[in-house]
Amino acid sequence: MSEFTLPTEIVELPSKGLLYSEESGLKSGKIEMKYMTAKEEDILTNQSYISKGTVLDKLMQSLIVSEIDYNELLVGDKNAVMVAARILGYGSEYKITYLGEDETIDLSLLENKEIDESLFKEGNNSFEFTLPYSKNKLTFKLLNSKDEKNIQRELEGLKKINKDNSPELSTRLKYMITSVEGKTETKDIRHFVDNYLLAKDSRELRAYVKKIQPDVDLTFFPLGESNRVTIPIGVSFFWPDI
Repeated sequence: MSEFTLPTEIVELPSKGLLYSEESGLKSGKIEMKYMTAKEEDILTNQSYISKGTVLDKLMQSLIVSEIDYNELLVGDKNAVMVAARILGYGSEYKITYLGEDETIDLSLLENKEIDESLFKEGNNSFEFTLPYSKNKLTFKLLNSKDEKNIQRELEGLKKINKDNSPELSTRLKYMITSVEGKTETKDIRHFVDNYLLAKDSRELRAYVKKIQPDVDLTFFPLGESNRVTIPIGVSFFWPDI
């Protein structure tokens, strides 16, 4: 009996692998992924994964063929893997409704954002930034899949203490910032974010991170519009029959 084969595709990561260490399986800037099978559809309908909010991570981990540490995936690279997973599972045609009008987006035409490689230190996910108003100097990193899980876990814990408490913005900054004025201890960074980080400095930092972060350009031109808008990622992205 001949051995069954399954087609695969190579996905180009927006980061080009520049921010991963030499030892990382992601250093090549490429990931090999297989086409979705009935096994992956079982993952998408697994109520336990859905309720825990882990269903998409489970799906992408199942589709990745390359030997990598999934937790290392930068958020922007993970978005590229997510789009590829959708294409490999249900094709590139994505139907949405925008301002009451039906739109069809060809996901295969989405491109990775242009990145300024001069800002990247080869194999080192670390960046410098001086807050424009307080003039405090800090370093920060781009968040990865592990950071996202830790942030979500912390937010869920805080909500159990106070259901009205949802400090997502400041929590993300606490994981992103790696030093302030040379101080690298977690307690010092958290104290700074909670008590000394000006709102207008926080906004400038977030804008800078968004500018330099490798990612997929998840925008499109709606019919009759001259400005790009963000593609709404709804339930039908991975559950097109809903």
